[in-house]
Amino acid sequence: MSKLIAALVAGLFATAAFAQASAPEASAPAAATAPAKKHVKKHVKKHVKKAAKAEAASGASE
Repeated sequence: MSKLIAALVAGLFATAAFAQASAPEASAPAAATAPAKKHVKKHVKKHVKKAAKAEAASGASE
């Protein structure tokens, strides 16, 4: 019976050690968001231009 309890306790410690999340780096989010924001701005601009062209084309045909 004591071997069973010892195995369960060891399993509990192993699970607790495995389940801990690592601490996030402080500089990673700031560095990662700057290029992404620039890319999103560029992407949105492109779609706005495309929508404006489509609207102008449909307005000209009426």
